[in-house]
Amino acid sequence: MEGMYPLGVIAAASILAFLLLVGIHGRWGKGRKAAGKRDSGAVAAGFGGADVIVVGAGVTGSALAYALGKDGRRVHVIERDLAEPDRIVGEVLQPGGCLNLFELGLEDCVDEIDAQRVLGYVLHKNGRSAKLSISLEKYVAGRGFHHGRFIQRLREKAASLSSVQLKQGTVTSLIKEDGIVKGVVYKTKSGKESKAFAPLTVVCDGCFSNLRHTLCSSKVDVPSYFVGLLLEDFQLPFPNYVYFILADPSIVLFYSISSTETRCLVDVPGQKVPSIANGEMENYLKTLVAPQVPTELHDAFVAAIDKGNIRTMPCKSMPADAHLTPGVLLMGDAFNMRHPLTGGGMMVGLSDVIVLRNLLRPLHDLHDAAALCKYLESFYILRKPVASTMNMLADAFYKLFGASPDEARKEIGQAYFDCLSLGGGFSSDSTALIGGLNASPLHLVIHFLVAVTHGVGHLLLPIPSVGGLRGSARLISAAARIVLPLMKAEGVRQTFFPATFPAYYRAPPAQLKQ
Repeated sequence: MEGMYPLGVIAAASILAFLLLVGIHGRWGKGRKAAGKRDSGAVAAGFGGADVIVVGAGVTGSALAYALGKDGRRVHVIERDLAEPDRIVGEVLQPGGCLNLFELGLEDCVDEIDAQRVLGYVLHKNGRSAKLSISLEKYVAGRGFHHGRFIQRLREKAASLSSVQLKQGTVTSLIKEDGIVKGVVYKTKSGKESKAFAPLTVVCDGCFSNLRHTLCSSKVDVPSYFVGLLLEDFQLPFPNYVYFILADPSIVLFYSISSTETRCLVDVPGQKVPSIANGEMENYLKTLVAPQVPTELHDAFVAAIDKGNIRTMPCKSMPADAHLTPGVLLMGDAFNMRHPLTGGGMMVGLSDVIVLRNLLRPLHDLHDAAALCKYLESFYILRKPVASTMNMLADAFYKLFGASPDEARKEIGQAYFDCLSLGGGFSSDSTALIGGLNASPLHLVIHFLVAVTHGVGHLLLPIPSVGGLRGSARLISAAARIVLPLMKAEGVRQTFFPATFPAYYRAPPAQLKQ
């Protein structure tokens, strides 16, 4: 039946998924709720008795400040620079992220910034295209926009609440007493050192966090760099679609960020990029990338290169592995990152805000640091379905289609693309996963193994041969090398069996309630 997988394919993929899960052990879980009262022995500089300090006013920090402030908590937000950010990433909010905005009451933050709707995705590989559309009957469209405009709207929304104070300053350290974080030390815009105190500090200072090293042990990986170009007065052949050009060695993205501007991001693998100053980057883009860009996009791409203003941004990845520290919580890119290729970062951050807000709602006193810390352990478990699905999807997608000397990995990528080209259930599932509308880690693994099964079937049919069997074994081995490390990094037990953790059922401590 159209729109569904053949029963045999589903069975084979399910068996492969079960075999991959067996024998691996997960790591640990965490987190639930908390929220506030005044600290009688500590006064936040300029904002007496804050309930929560939020370090960083990016997407996660601003949304969290608004969510907690709306619940009546006194929130002190400290951001290193309140000027409008100018970045080449964080410009696409997937449909799942837009649903999170609605839940938080922030949906108007994509209004009046000339944001463009995201209705689906177009994948282009070796002269062939696969168009994937979002089912708008069930879901909301995504948005493409200027990152800085979106951030400023979120900040304005948070600052509109009388219980939220937004202040510019650079947090230099955490204030600790007997192993409990009591607040932060920060430098104001004028260079004056100040202190702020609250029973709970949430660190959301982004991918370049200078507080992360004291709160987690995760290693930041930089597999590639994004090289950004801006195409002006150009409309994509399919307006409101995100284009993925699966070129070799660089994947190229095109998407609209305003009614007259289209962003182009070129993924350059490795930890070094060609020099922009001496013309190496221009030569790389014109000789290696441009010939693989579809004809309808080629001229505009080359014109953007000639115009200059080429910018770069590291693509960072870091699994979530925070230490439980009383009085403090890590969130956003300071805590967990995935390759930005699929644009899931902002959605994960907003999802985490919803989880934490819901956990904190029953609490009226945050001053018992030990009890609060134990209760918030459930946060790290409850966030797993969305976060792990988007993390594994992004990194698996990049491993499938990014530069690699592994021929078997390329064959799996081709099998995945072939499945997308068939349409039906596989392509609609891909849209739901990329768009953050399906947050099932197990579904993602089965989805991936359906593509592997398709590739194996292509090698073995119509009549199995020795070469086909060898090729099939090579594909299955390559699939395991992609999936297993990603599952291990996320924690198999936390990701696939969160209900087996006591923290999953943890109730708010009685002494933290009113």
